Amino acid sequence: MKVSSKVECGILAMLDIALYSDRNETVNVSKTAARQNISVKYLEQILPALRQARLIRSVKGPKGGYRTAKPAASITLREVIDALDVTVLGNVEFSEKDQNSTLKDVVQKLLWDEMTELLQQCAEKITLADLMEEYQKVSEESLMYYI
Repeated sequence: MKVSSKVECGILAMLDIALYSDRNETVNVSKTAARQNISVKYLEQILPALRQARLIRSVKGPKGGYRTAKPAASITLREVIDALDVTVLGNVEFSEKDQNSTLKDVVQKLLWDEMTELLQQCAEKITLADLMEEYQKVSEESLMYYI
């Protein structure tokens, strides 16, 4: 499966915002961009889709930026991915149907429909809180490696 950089960067940005929102901070776009090695201009193109999907909210003012719109435990990866590109977890279908499509129908049912369902279930099951927990665990392990 090939995932666009928009989806990849959007997931990283969402995770970054969740990590810092969890610390009761408002997350600045330029700081997120720097931490995740994403261009500020590119990130500014991605964040409106996440805001429109009501996954993040903007905060105005001198200490403005972004925060998650709801708890990280209630934001699934599927929501994030769908906000950025609905085709990633969308149904896969043969491009053309012809009169003798029985073989295509079998492949569609047993392969593409099954794979799509598994991907959707997996993305629905994983929350930002899960990613945060794994990130914090890996971060602690790598710190202990250097001590």
